[in-house]
Amino acid sequence: MSDTELRCIGVLNAPEISNDETVLNGEPGARDQGIAVLNGDIDAVPDSHGEPWEIAVGGDRLVARLTNPGTPARGWLGVAPAGASFEIVAYAICQVRDGRRFVHMTAPHGAETLRRQFGG
Repeated sequence: MSDTELRCIGVLNAPEISNDETVLNGEPGARDQGIAVLNGDIDAVPDSHGEPWEIAVGGDRLVARLTNPGTPARGWLGVAPAGASFEIVAYAICQVRDGRRFVHMTAPHGAETLRRQFGG
C-alpha cells in the first residue's frame, strides 16, 4: 500500500478530520464505505502511488494534480491485469468544512489514457 493511499485512508478514518458522512466520487456514504472504496483501489493496484505535481487551495477547496504509476494486480478502470505498468494523471479534489473536516472528495483518473496504454 502506498504512502498516498495510507494517508487517504487515514484522513477518512480520523473522526477529527473526516465527517461521519462524506461524499466520495459523487456517492454519499459513511466513512467506512469510503475506506472500503479506497481499499478496493489499493487491492487492484497495490504498487500505485501518487506523485504530486501541483497543489492548490482556495477557500474550502483543495485540489492536487498527481502522476499515478502502477501495475494492476486485478481489473481496474476497465483494464485487465497483464503484468505491465502504467502511468496516468489523477486529480484529488476535496472540500473541507470548519477548516479541517473533509466532507467531499473526488478522485478522477485518466481511465482513457490507461486503456490506451494497455492497447484498449
